[in-house]
Amino acid sequence: MTDDTRDHDTQESPFRTSLLEEAEGEGSNPTVNPTMGELISIRFSRRGLLKGSLAVSAIASTVGPLALLSAEKANAASTTTGNGSAFIFVEVEAGVDQTHHVAEGYDAEVLLRWGDPLFADSPAFDPKSQSADAQRRQFGYNNDYVGFIPLDGSAEHGLLVVNHEYTNEHLMFPGIVSVAEGKLKVAPADQKRVDIEMAAHGGTIVEIRKVDGKWQVVREGKLNRRITSTTPMQLSGPVAGHDRLKTKDDPTGTQVIGTLNNCAGGVTPWGTYVMAEENFHGYFLGKLPEGHREAANYKRYGVPEATYEWGNFYDRFDLSKEPNEPNRFGWIVEVDVNDPNAAPKKRTALGRFKHEGAESIVAKDGRVVFYLGDDERFDYVYKFVTAGRFDPNNRTANLDLLDSGTLYVAKFDADGALNWLPLTFGEGPLTAANGFASQADVLIETRRAADLLGATKMDRPEDIQPNGVNGKVYVMLTNNTRRKDDQVDAANPRAKNAFGHIIELTEAEGDFAATKGTWEVLLKCGDPSVAAVGASFSTDTTRNGWFGMPDNCAVDSAGRLWVATDGNNPKETGRTDGLWAVDVEGGARATSKLFFRVPVGAEMCGPLFTPDDRTAFVAVQHPGDGGTDWAPFGRPSYYEDLSTRWPDFKDDMPVRPAVVVITKKDGGKIGA
Repeated sequence: MTDDTRDHDTQESPFRTSLLEEAEGEGSNPTVNPTMGELISIRFSRRGLLKGSLAVSAIASTVGPLALLSAEKANAASTTTGNGSAFIFVEVEAGVDQTHHVAEGYDAEVLLRWGDPLFADSPAFDPKSQSADAQRRQFGYNNDYVGFIPLDGSAEHGLLVVNHEYTNEHLMFPGIVSVAEGKLKVAPADQKRVDIEMAAHGGTIVEIRKVDGKWQVVREGKLNRRITSTTPMQLSGPVAGHDRLKTKDDPTGTQVIGTLNNCAGGVTPWGTYVMAEENFHGYFLGKLPEGHREAANYKRYGVPEATYEWGNFYDRFDLSKEPNEPNRFGWIVEVDVNDPNAAPKKRTALGRFKHEGAESIVAKDGRVVFYLGDDERFDYVYKFVTAGRFDPNNRTANLDLLDSGTLYVAKFDADGALNWLPLTFGEGPLTAANGFASQADVLIETRRAADLLGATKMDRPEDIQPNGVNGKVYVMLTNNTRRKDDQVDAANPRAKNAFGHIIELTEAEGDFAATKGTWEVLLKCGDPSVAAVGASFSTDTTRNGWFGMPDNCAVDSAGRLWVATDGNNPKETGRTDGLWAVDVEGGARATSKLFFRVPVGAEMCGPLFTPDDRTAFVAVQHPGDGGTDWAPFGRPSYYEDLSTRWPDFKDDMPVRPAVVVITKKDGGKIGA
């Protein structure tokens, strides 16, 4: 999610840094609940593992860019598979340039880019002559989550489902950026530009097919669909119809116009597409009426941030005119891909927060478990367990499973115990005495309810993936550079946590629906050759294999973990973001290898594997963003008029946000 990019110092505050540091807010958790860093510190000190260089401050306070680059050069390259690694491929060389790179023996080709036609009658993309009508018939902007739903049981024919998280206006619209007195200026929006931005948000459902070894878009597909910020949707579950969701345009509190900031997501066992609404706070401006009951609620979510100017043209994004509208966002949205005319449903039983994703797995007793991260500094890890059971023989019977169940928040104990605390009205502090009159109130204010339960503050929980092969669950924690020294004890190695870490959960008795379990740190990320970082990659990890800022991830059908990153600063790390293969078993555990890297300025999203593991889809967001002063890219700065450079954009260089399809040249399985 982008921050307010309308007035930044071009030398000290490039967009990319702002996106990393500010997008998820300052961290609005006011509680004294323990942080994950504190618990890691306590646990490892009890086990006698925190020694020497680990007991120091993190990279942000002690190590500069030159030290990082020196350490990078000092590492020796290797193409070995490590000590029993599950991955066999020649590692990509970490670096920075204008295009993407994939491991030797693989092809990586752009399948869809922003503006590409999705229907037989879609207009051709013209960046100099855009319209909202055209964008609604074209692939949207900043593709994040990628999912695949097979058609006719085939791994080579299916529906690609893609989230379009947000828009980078400074890259989308030629001629709107200028620099004056060292300050970057973006011209104020007009309604035409806002309408195009709104049409570029949401999601895409498009039929694709593998023909003669190459994936193709089927533009005549009957199930093809664009979902946008203006698509009519239904509210369902415990919050539907509640007074706190009623507006002038929707006095019933059951109908919502559109979905916002869809980050990661998921595909359900019954073949629907779920979209996770993340940083909805940035779309609202204005002030609440004096004394309005939602003031504390909105403060906990950072509303309003006014990143976007939509409220100047549409009353529903102006708090002074529609004070309840923010309560209608921050939900999980389910889409029935089999019916392109069906209204998507916001499933309120899964809680309201800044959802990163919603990956699911069927538990032993047939209930379905969804793992959910709240992507903000000092916020929480959740899971939702359906009340009903999945019926593999009756798809229709599963279509409303997400309207009833139990939402839990995680409490990580220092001894390695994991407890899932139910967010259920009437239990513990979730009562009228604390301002909750019903389960609807608990779900509208999920964060405050979790605060009261004493959940563990995390360092930006992003993607969370259950692994049906080994029974584990992997939690991506991107970073938290704003955790202050006085918030941790002397032994905590990750104050000012610049590189993030990965937690591995084990549910009790291998039951994903369990309310107890254990946890371990799989990886503390960053350059392992810099002692102050305290990274914990295996010694088989090469100078190309380490990474920071884990974000999205995937578990393939063999149970292997793949991690995508967001936030590697090329000037400090000498590398762009990418996709790394991470061993989680045996002697190679915590070994990582670079498989794919993105162009300069881009973020790595997705990834997604077809059921046969012979194709991987990855999403490349905002390539070239960040004010990167990198002349070989053909544009020393994006501050100049884009229209002067657009003719130089090549099909083999995904400078527009794009979904890239990766296949092995010999037709084999990825990474094997």
